Amino acid sequence: MAERYNVEHAASTDVGRKRQHNEDAFKVLGDLNLYLVADGMGGHNAGEVASAMAVDVVGQFFQEAGKEPQRSWPFRQNRDENWDADTLTLAVHYANLRIHEASRSNSERRGMGTTFVGALVRHRAAWVAHVGDSRSYVVRATGQIEALTIDHSLLEEYRRTRPDLTDEQVKKFPYRNVITRALGMKSDVAVELHRHELHPGDVLLLCCDGLTGMVTDEQIARIVRAHPNLQDACNALVRAANDAGGVDNITVVLARLVPRPS
Repeated sequence: MAERYNVEHAASTDVGRKRQHNEDAFKVLGDLNLYLVADGMGGHNAGEVASAMAVDVVGQFFQEAGKEPQRSWPFRQNRDENWDADTLTLAVHYANLRIHEASRSNSERRGMGTTFVGALVRHRAAWVAHVGDSRSYVVRATGQIEALTIDHSLLEEYRRTRPDLTDEQVKKFPYRNVITRALGMKSDVAVELHRHELHPGDVLLLCCDGLTGMVTDEQIARIVRAHPNLQDACNALVRAANDAGGVDNITVVLARLVPRPS
């Protein structure tokens, strides 16, 4: 008989030390093993509206899709694709459309948008969808950290054309915070989706750039390894970002695959 697994999870969000409002949002649907993080942008606090819409709409889409598997309007479901992957992609497209429509219908919210990263854990693997520079990693049980997403940003495009860039040149790049994709900016968006194998003890991490802009990948891995309790690990990651300056909102979601007791 195949071994079965549970998924432990924890999350934390913080306004940081420089911002007045928290424009991040997250949602954890433990019964679906669905984990979502969004980092909003826009004036008049519209960023927090966009990020909340992103995680709420994706979460609701999944809950309704479970009851009505063919629910995909106004998008066509690809019956040849894996249902989990297809539903996650459709949910993000639907959230993008909803945010875009809300932006166009309210002058104070015009131009609002949000980055997004979401993970659906199924059968010892994670389907990870993302738009923008919110990221996902896996900290392996062996201690190694692997990036599961590549930022949709001008900096990342520059890196692809200049693979010899030094850390100092990256720090001085004048457009390093400019993203090239976001939910809500247009009526359609390119959603990047990949499947990643998970092993017992691996910790899946989703976060906004308020963490990764302050804490290196190696520091993230070290903190996760040092805190077996996932909530303690979330809190320690937020604390590390704040200790490094906390220039932005900070949001972290962690999920770990563990064998189910027999």
